[in-house]
Amino acid sequence: MNTMTFEKLQYHELKEIVKTFCSSSLGKELIDKLHPSTNMKVVRTRLNETTEARNLLNAESHLPLKGITNIGNHIEKLEKGMMLSPSELIAISDFLRGCRNIKKFMADKEFFAPILHSYAHSMTEFRGIEDEINFSIKGNSVDSEASKELKRIRNHISKTEEKIEERLNKFLRSSANKECIQEFFISKKDDRFTIPIKASYKNKVAGSIVEVSSKGSTVFIEPASVSKLNAELAVLKAEEAIEEYQILATLSGIILEEIRAIRINIELISQYDMIFAKAKFSKSVDAIEPKLNNHGYIKLVKCKHPLLQGNIVPLDFEIGKDYRSLIITGPNAGGKTIVLKTIGILSLAVMSGFHITADEGTELAVFDHIYVDIGDNQSIENSLSTFSSHMKNLSEILKASNNHTLLLFDEIGSGTEPNEGASLAIAILEEFYKKGCITVATTHYGEIKRYSEIHSDFMNAAMQFNSDTLEPLYKLIIGKSGDSNALWIARKMDIPEHILQKAQQYINNKKYDLERVKDSKIRKNNEETFEEAADYDFEVGDKVKLTEYDDFGIVYKKKDSFNHVAVLYKEAFIEVNAKRLELEIKASELYPDGYDMNLLFVSYEERKFQRDIERGSKKALKKVNAEIKNRKNNN
Repeated sequence: MNTMTFEKLQYHELKEIVKTFCSSSLGKELIDKLHPSTNMKVVRTRLNETTEARNLLNAESHLPLKGITNIGNHIEKLEKGMMLSPSELIAISDFLRGCRNIKKFMADKEFFAPILHSYAHSMTEFRGIEDEINFSIKGNSVDSEASKELKRIRNHISKTEEKIEERLNKFLRSSANKECIQEFFISKKDDRFTIPIKASYKNKVAGSIVEVSSKGSTVFIEPASVSKLNAELAVLKAEEAIEEYQILATLSGIILEEIRAIRINIELISQYDMIFAKAKFSKSVDAIEPKLNNHGYIKLVKCKHPLLQGNIVPLDFEIGKDYRSLIITGPNAGGKTIVLKTIGILSLAVMSGFHITADEGTELAVFDHIYVDIGDNQSIENSLSTFSSHMKNLSEILKASNNHTLLLFDEIGSGTEPNEGASLAIAILEEFYKKGCITVATTHYGEIKRYSEIHSDFMNAAMQFNSDTLEPLYKLIIGKSGDSNALWIARKMDIPEHILQKAQQYINNKKYDLERVKDSKIRKNNEETFEEAADYDFEVGDKVKLTEYDDFGIVYKKKDSFNHVAVLYKEAFIEVNAKRLELEIKASELYPDGYDMNLLFVSYEERKFQRDIERGSKKALKKVNAEIKNRKNNN
């Protein structure tokens, strides 16, 4: 599998849908990392997990996953030697309680869900840590009952605050202070008890100014009568903070001692969250677990694309038993591409452990590779045509494919002259067949359809149409068939030479190689060697590589008696020894027959000026006269 396969088949979009069923970010992170497995045992286990979870969903009205949060950041904080806050400790307590509930839930589910039941054995209960946290932390703060010392300090703080308030209330009630008080209430500023005093009387009240209002009309003064008590209170607050720190540090240390086992719990909860998300998705689309095999057999019975909504025509499809290559024909907008995408996304889904919407009897294979060539892969940056970009993609697929590969090709060989395109497509399909691949391709070319009809290991299929209205029915019927630079571009895209030679043979005489391959073993072809003539006679117009400059030029004059070739390089003519030139592209391949090579070495301005002279342009004639006059003056 490669990035293009996932993009073209919308695999990541499917995962995004499944993620919506997760209870926490733990499961979502696992789904983000999830990739289709090529291991038969792993795929079977993934599907069994989803099936067991689906059975539990059908039988149970409640699953104890709700409310579990991701405590990964808190654990990392502990591992760095940092202390947890009360709210973070509560989050860990809630998580550990969730683990305990899951373990309890799975305890009696061995008969219904043996795999999911076995995972719970590896989960550890931490009732002691839960109790310690819940006893010490209440309401996201350290509780007074957490320690005797904390309780004593807080009692002392409470009594001291009562004394301060009592004295300040006495200050407020005093008639001697009535004139200077701005507002009759006690205000707490920076943990110090103050009285709002009119700014004009600030020097008449004994005490310390703690704060001034924004307009400056009010000052908040700590009266001298409570200064000593406020100082005592500050000391008590510091003692309280130290004691709280000790309690939080102790709780953090208790958790740190069990960090390894807690991390295992996190991994298990993540797995449960992901598995139950798959099961919830399965239930939401009424999906099933299909049969599996590892020999390339695919049978889809009333299957639906998981991303399509509305009234979808289900797909019936089969390949890999009586034939290993299927050619689908039919006009545009008939649903051929959707067939390819449905086969591809269902294969990826199953290999990821997702159930699929299908009827019983559906069977899919586990592949080493799934490659697609669907849609327009044109690259503006590389200036590649649509056809050449397809050839490049196919070239890369040819190199990577083996006998456990699923190939999905849309309009193979299109984008060029039909005769060459069809013959090239047949040669490529034949090569994939010999490699043992399972191939599904769509085409408009009748020649490919004809080849499929006469090859015993190929099969035709067509998208059904309403014969009266000529409207597509989006139903696949198996067993029914409804001058270019192709070879040159394919060669430049590194399609092997023996394929290109066979394509040329098919263009010329249509005598196909129909030998049936009896097994699906990979055939290792001897690598073709490309030999160039030792003494090539460069022609005018050839594109050549100047090895000395590692750059390209155009041949201006053929070799002379000294073996020198005149080359146009960067708008200048230079002589280069033929041994220092490498042929890049022959002129015969670059320019049509009868092309005036002289035009290659004349600038656009010169050619335009010559045309202007020929048609009698006054501006051009005036320019000529001016040049003649300048020459006479210079002489």
